[in-house]
Amino acid sequence: MKSRIILCTMAFTLVFLSCDNDLLNKTNPNNLTTDSYYKTDEDLAKALNGVYALLQSNGLGGREWFFLQDLRSDDVQTGGGQLETPRNQILIGSHAPSNPVLSSVFQNLYRLIHRANALITNAPTATTKDQSLKDRYVAEARVLRAWAYHQLLEFWGGVPLYTTYAIALDETKPRASGQEVSDFLISELSAVTASLPESYSGNDLGRVTKGAAHTLLAKIYLAKGDYTNAKQQLEAVKTIGYNLTDNYFDNFTEENEYNEESIWEISYTSSGNYNWDGDGNDYGPNESWIRSQEYSAIGWRNLIPSDGLLAEFENNDPRLNDNFYFTGDSYGDPAQLKTLTDGDQRGNNVIYQGVPQKVSWKKYSVMYKLDPGGYYDKIGINYRMYRYSDVLLMLAECENEVGSPALAIDYLNEVRNRPSVNMPDYPTAEYPVNSKSEIFRAIVHERRVELAGEEVRNFDILRWRKNRQLASEPISYFQANKYEYLPIPQDEINNNPLVPPSSQNPGY
Repeated sequence: MKSRIILCTMAFTLVFLSCDNDLLNKTNPNNLTTDSYYKTDEDLAKALNGVYALLQSNGLGGREWFFLQDLRSDDVQTGGGQLETPRNQILIGSHAPSNPVLSSVFQNLYRLIHRANALITNAPTATTKDQSLKDRYVAEARVLRAWAYHQLLEFWGGVPLYTTYAIALDETKPRASGQEVSDFLISELSAVTASLPESYSGNDLGRVTKGAAHTLLAKIYLAKGDYTNAKQQLEAVKTIGYNLTDNYFDNFTEENEYNEESIWEISYTSSGNYNWDGDGNDYGPNESWIRSQEYSAIGWRNLIPSDGLLAEFENNDPRLNDNFYFTGDSYGDPAQLKTLTDGDQRGNNVIYQGVPQKVSWKKYSVMYKLDPGGYYDKIGINYRMYRYSDVLLMLAECENEVGSPALAIDYLNEVRNRPSVNMPDYPTAEYPVNSKSEIFRAIVHERRVELAGEEVRNFDILRWRKNRQLASEPISYFQANKYEYLPIPQDEINNNPLVPPSSQNPGY
């Protein structure tokens, strides 16, 4: 009976519409369309804010993106049974094309690209009072689009390449080759850097800068093994005037955002709750993120530092205690400090210095200044997408490959000489630097401890593996011709006729 009612209703609707074809041409005059929008500088500014909103969103920076990066690295292990099954599948290498975490990141990267393309496509016809401002808006959108494609390229390899705003189903694209995507990104970023400022102030803080564009381009070159061009981009960043902060931990607190080491940040606020919005469209107070709740000692503790990461830290390296909480550490309001106990931390132990114990992430946790009390989603610590120490360590790698080994060591020591770190210079007993291979080993070590848990390790492993630079394989489940890339999500194969099952990545 129910199917009969539905069919009758459909038939009635079709007959009714056939009696008045004019109804098909009706549009709601109150709805904005691409034809009626993108007319002024103000329209472009709001559209660009929409691109940044997706960067903040649950599907990207707010949650799923940092999970996907970390789950693909060897920096983390499961905190226990509380880790959701789809995430654990990625962690242990049993993920399939239907995995919702990787599907969410893939989809939201393309949603960001789609919004950026709408602005880029329509901006030329917009009336402007300030051509340089309009050029900057377009340049920002092109860098954000390039960032999204860089993520897609490193996670999935060649992907559909949309460079204009698609408005019809027949505008779907097949997978471009990895080389085509990479070439596009290099061309894009080379074209727009001049239109970006070196810094911002006030409400514009958090926008992509000239330094961010150079850093992104350097990372793309490094992934190709092109150290010469990567070095050129990194040296351009160096001339802008960034410096290392005296205090390493200042890079992960709310009070020290946009400091002299920060090249690009995703902006968050602690004035409201996390709203789980996949599009990041909740302008106003609810623009926090969920990282602290996911990883904190007092929280869900879904991911904890891996035994291997903890073992990587040299004795007396103060960055160990800036990255992690150990049982017995103080936390919370400095005026009313509490002591962290095993009972405060749910889930698994780690093995550190041969002893099973509870160790949890401190980086990006609110526990440095308050007791989250079990559930706390008002996390306003900005995420530092690119830091100057990363640039210095990439420069060290470039110098070791195509420049001066002595300068490579100097860059390594510059990072270690930060006043709050003050570790002994290379060479050390454990890390001699008498050859190119020894310097590279020191670089791998320094990147891992300096940038632990900052969503850098995964892409480092991917490029070092691809360029045959790994001394040993760090991912326990890795198999050649399968795990180099993630599977193309099943939704893309189902919905895009130009991405058939035969175009799936190997092994899936």
